[in-house]
Amino acid sequence: MEILGAQALKEASKYTEMVEIFVEKEQSLQLDLKRDNIDFAKDDSTIGVGIRLIIDGKMGFSYTSNPEEIEKAVKRAVSNSKANERDENFSLAFPSKYPIVEGTYDEGFKSLEVDDAVNFARSMLDTVAEEKCEPTSGGFSTGMMETLVLNSNGVECSNISTGFGGYIAVNAEKDGEKSTAYDSKTSCFMDINPEELAKHVCGIAKDSIGGEHVKTKDMDVILDYHAAAGLLGTFISAINADNVQRGRSILADKIGEEVLSPNISIFDDGIMKSGLNSSRCDGEGTASEKTTIIKNGVLKGFIYDLYTASKGKTSSTGNGNRSSFSETSTVGVTNLVVDFNNERDLSELKDAILVTDVLGAHTANPISGDFSVEANNSFIIKNGEITAPVKKAMLSGNIFESLKTAEAIKSPVRQYGPFVIPKILSHNMRVVG
Repeated sequence: MEILGAQALKEASKYTEMVEIFVEKEQSLQLDLKRDNIDFAKDDSTIGVGIRLIIDGKMGFSYTSNPEEIEKAVKRAVSNSKANERDENFSLAFPSKYPIVEGTYDEGFKSLEVDDAVNFARSMLDTVAEEKCEPTSGGFSTGMMETLVLNSNGVECSNISTGFGGYIAVNAEKDGEKSTAYDSKTSCFMDINPEELAKHVCGIAKDSIGGEHVKTKDMDVILDYHAAAGLLGTFISAINADNVQRGRSILADKIGEEVLSPNISIFDDGIMKSGLNSSRCDGEGTASEKTTIIKNGVLKGFIYDLYTASKGKTSSTGNGNRSSFSETSTVGVTNLVVDFNNERDLSELKDAILVTDVLGAHTANPISGDFSVEANNSFIIKNGEITAPVKKAMLSGNIFESLKTAEAIKSPVRQYGPFVIPKILSHNMRVVG
């Protein structure tokens, strides 16, 4: 990777003094289940180079997955720059001290074989059968990612990480009534228990059979991890500096104001131990850091890449994320930690529902935060105990208003996607029976 990166940097430097090289090497293994059969298995390895350069204030970009075509890729980037408009906010990162990030690499990945993935999948299927449920889909995936960022300012930052994931979806049936459930687990280490995952999903499916109708009213709602992560997706849009600068964020011009409950602090932590998205630097070579977004309810700042930081006359927060060597960087979160000062116990709730997942979170208004979603695998709570499943219900409200009174439910903190969260208690959410 170092030789390839150096070659690309040298070649691009013939045309300009402002060059950024992003090298990515990935090894991956994926296995999919269709009902109770292994439907697809793929073991793959790729390497690629992304080349970004700035000539007379104009940016050009190109990429290649063929190490023999670096020169052609550089020429394409040069050609692309000529077709783009000049922008004084295009810039490159400068060298800095890169942090040591712990808990993101599993040495065991090197000895992992397809048979290990098959055994993981078979363990899930066997457990589902023992629980007398029917699998509908599932799978296992793992990968090792190595990246290297070089630029003409002297930046040189490398990172290596591994990821493992398992998921399973099932049907359960009793007395002619059916229910479904789904869950997934991800980790930087091969420490996911397939039997535990499958048993948990089957338990939810079986507990959801039948159910009672609920009356339409405002009430306390516990958002389980998947449900909370689904609704919090709108919040990410609001703290993205690009959206702020384009007038697409409800939080614009509210720095220093109390915008959420004083019980809540939110951080984007790119260096969190064992964080799924932790790394030494972002996709532009800016050192990763822990950025305070909300402190005790007060808005402290947004997340920036180099471009939006230049426009906002501030510094990048290390959030220039790249999904691949074939893409330029965009503003994105790493590990978004939602921290609560206080927590409640489920036993304290007199009248509430627990929502495991929501359907339709992607339809939420990314600017206003308004949402209307279907509550999946939901349960009625009476006097501190789960008494029955909910037959069918919708949730509606506004994520920013909900977070003004939200509390944590006593539960382990887990990471789902970018969100590092406990189960969340939302007060006075509209439940439509």
